[in-house]
Amino acid sequence: MHVEPKPRINAMAVISARLEATKRLPSIPAILTPLLQHLQQPPDQQDINRLIDLISQDNSMAAQCLQMANSPLFGRMKAVETVRGAVLSLGIRRMQDIAMSCCLLKLSPTADCPVDVTVFWEHSFACALLAQRFAQKIGYPNPEAAYLAGLLHDIGIIVNLWMLPEEFSAAINQAHASHVPLHEAELDILGLTHCESGELLAERWKLAPEMIEVIRHHHHPESAREYRALVALVAVNDLMCRMRRLGHGYQEEYLIDFLEQPAFAILLAEFPNLKKFDWARFTFELESHVEEVQQLVTLVYKAPK
Repeated sequence: MHVEPKPRINAMAVISARLEATKRLPSIPAILTPLLQHLQQPPDQQDINRLIDLISQDNSMAAQCLQMANSPLFGRMKAVETVRGAVLSLGIRRMQDIAMSCCLLKLSPTADCPVDVTVFWEHSFACALLAQRFAQKIGYPNPEAAYLAGLLHDIGIIVNLWMLPEEFSAAINQAHASHVPLHEAELDILGLTHCESGELLAERWKLAPEMIEVIRHHHHPESAREYRALVALVAVNDLMCRMRRLGHGYQEEYLIDFLEQPAFAILLAEFPNLKKFDWARFTFELESHVEEVQQLVTLVYKAPK
């Protein structure tokens, strides 16, 4: 008697249905959408008063930003008492980083979390910072978009933590034990990766099309149909962070030749000056970027409450 095999559970459908049916996943913070829009503007067009207004509209965020502005990490000699004072004291870019991190921190589950969210956001901020610097060096026209794309590229991990906690825990354990990329372990255990689940969340939040494309394709930039340069830019810097122990809490054990990566070929086609790019110098500069990222992560996620 022929017995039909049981169909494999469609994890994508499960996550999609749960996103529609449950309120477990935090909704996008009200300030995040206008903050993202503000951050995508060129630096010379960013309005300091607009940033102050955005932060001030959220009492809990304003309190967090003030607490951080007065952190011993910044060696404040005089207490900062207003959001305006914090922005003027720390600078608009630093306060943008702090405001974004406060928003994103609210999305992370706290109970029985199989992932150290500090490690997760450290990787995200490192990728954002490097993508922005790399974009500036190769002449990409919108470094601010590169920063945001780097920051949000792994947002699907948050979805998997909330929607498939047991399965994702098994995937992260397998990745750690085998030293393979996280998305490979996810595909093996869950049948999907954080790229697909992140795309669902990004569409639900109505993020910009270029951000959705990066979230969906950053591990396979050759599959992207649009915004290929931005997808490739994030893919290169995601790899660079993971190879420099700024990944997901473990060291991936395989060799990578960046010049042979599909992402590099995509960028090279659009930015021929990459042929003369000084990778050794950029890698050396990476060390100072790492220190900057670690300071921010310490400030936001490890500072005493």
